Amino acid sequence: MSDKGESYKLISDNRQARFRYEILETYEAGIELKGTEVKSIRVGKVNLRDGYGLIRGGEAWLLNVHISPYQNINEYFNHDPRRNRKLLLHRKEINKLTGKLEQQGLTLVPLKIYLKRGLVKVSIGLGRGKKLHDKRETIKRRQDQRDMARAIKRY
Repeated sequence: MSDKGESYKLISDNRQARFRYEILETYEAGIELKGTEVKSIRVGKVNLRDGYGLIRGGEAWLLNVHISPYQNINEYFNHDPRRNRKLLLHRKEINKLTGKLEQQGLTLVPLKIYLKRGLVKVSIGLGRGKKLHDKRETIKRRQDQRDMARAIKRY
């Protein structure tokens, strides 16, 4: 018998987020979606690259995430691809995020969208933007690790 609690399927990953931002904390949130959005996400038609999060009116919102319209349905029932979507977080988490976003000048970045036990979840990160020299350092460190791995593999 399989354990239903451990099912996890990655749909989309925002690889640029870890390059552009220094991620300090991560949170798991649900998303308020329409039916055609869920169908498109299950097919994998999501782009997180330009997305970001906001706290407005005591609610968390996910903005500028592109979920393509579902192809196998009439256009009348489809959704707007870039509409604002509400993030489902606990009140304590929203209050904690509000304080950090306002006082420390941090930003909310969507890291990945995945299915967990049949529900669509988004992993959002609390991040600080990297400067140009930090990005160069990251590239240099990654290249050094590749070179070391190649050297170890040869010998």
